[in-house]
Amino acid sequence: MALKKKKSSKLNAAVKAGLVAGLVSGLVKFGWENVLPPRTPERDATNPPQKLLQQMGVSESATHAAYRYSEQDMPWVSYLVHFGFSASFAVLYQVLAQYEPKIKAGGGSVFGLTIWSAFHLGIMPAMKTVPAAKDQPMEEHISEALGHIVWMWTNDVIGDEIYHRLIKHIQ
Repeated sequence: MALKKKKSSKLNAAVKAGLVAGLVSGLVKFGWENVLPPRTPERDATNPPQKLLQQMGVSESATHAAYRYSEQDMPWVSYLVHFGFSASFAVLYQVLAQYEPKIKAGGGSVFGLTIWSAFHLGIMPAMKTVPAAKDQPMEEHISEALGHIVWMWTNDVIGDEIYHRLIKHIQ
């Protein structure tokens, strides 16, 4: 197999592995937040994905759209943002690892903490999507920091396994 085609196949495998890992890790992060909720029910009435979309001009009725399951309203629009974010960063992680293996330091935990810090302490507070870092409760910092470690570790483990299975035949 030509070197260029081999590199292209490996990159394609990294994208596929990242997508699957991102969906699985999105579920893991949801589970984490059920055990250690990052926000109070009052602050979660409009969660960060909903607020971000509203800041971008999407109506509240659209951002709070839900489906009903087991007598509960489930915010599917928030889920799209949640899984989109998870899958996007899992793909980025898998692809970047092809060029810079150091990105996988700590089994992805360093990358996860970097994403948490960038978004939850920097970008979202600057955009007024969430309160300033100093105004967020300690429970939120603990849940989100540890949750991002577990989330990215899951991406690392699942993504690596899928990637290696996909490239097994092209090596």
